[in-house]
Amino acid sequence: MALRVQGANRETVQRDEGLVKTFGPRGTVHLLPLDDLPMWTGALSAIPANGLQPEPIRMTPDEVDQVVVAIGEALAHEDLTVDELTEEVVRRTGEWARTPTIPAFQGAWARWRQAVHVAAQAGVLCHGPLRGRLTTYSNPHRLRPFDPMPAEKALTELLHRYLYSYGPATPQQFARWLKATPTMVKPYFEELPQATLADQTVWYAPGDGDFPEDPVDGVRLLPYFDAYGVGSYPRELLFPGKAFERATARGQAGNYPLLLVDGIVAGVWHQKKSGRTLHVTVEALTPLNRRRRKLLDAEVDRLGAILGVAPSLTLGDVTVGAHA
Repeated sequence: MALRVQGANRETVQRDEGLVKTFGPRGTVHLLPLDDLPMWTGALSAIPANGLQPEPIRMTPDEVDQVVVAIGEALAHEDLTVDELTEEVVRRTGEWARTPTIPAFQGAWARWRQAVHVAAQAGVLCHGPLRGRLTTYSNPHRLRPFDPMPAEKALTELLHRYLYSYGPATPQQFARWLKATPTMVKPYFEELPQATLADQTVWYAPGDGDFPEDPVDGVRLLPYFDAYGVGSYPRELLFPGKAFERATARGQAGNYPLLLVDGIVAGVWHQKKSGRTLHVTVEALTPLNRRRRKLLDAEVDRLGAILGVAPSLTLGDVTVGAHA
């Protein structure tokens, strides 16, 4: 986050009361603007469920509704850890919610946890402040009361924002980013302007059809699961040649921090903190001339300033795997 904001660092992001940590697109944890929760909850709650648990352990729609209500009530006045929230959900619904059914690490999670992301999409659950090393959950209405935006309006607004940030794009690309189906999202593209990109028809946001001819210039270090790499298509243009194999997992972006050169993935990198030093290794897949090396040095210095440590840069192979 701090890489996106001039002068920001870890502390300013953590203190930003306009952000909320919750489940966003694809059911993954995001930092989202608090002001945007009406749009996100309205859009995400309209997407049909996918990736469901196997039939024998799957919660029924009525059970999901019971758990969502219980979560909202339990978090209405205090932040709770998973174990504390389990007790509150079970007290409000029944012992069936406690049954260990969801395979997780060395054991199984309680049955009610199938509905955690549903509760977030309904707008009654988000992450709370850490309690030591323990995650807590909270109710975002305690930060600011809101009503989810109607589904049609929310999905239209979300699509326009997606296209403004990542477009031009296709319905298939938007559906993949949102974890929806192309059939569901295609109607929202019908009135949008079109263009051609990489020999295919693409759509762009209204009023956003001025595509400058000047090439992008610069060097950037993007962290794990950065929005630019995850949301941008076509993959063959963003991850050309060796970059596709080195910086994605069979086309899935986010598993490696990215080195960008002129807006294109040109390598990967890794950081390791040791005391007051941040050791940064950059594996470049394209030669870095003197000007680009100077820009890279500035990026590494920026990382050090964000984390409050002294940076040290090494150009060479990154030997750790994904998510390391």
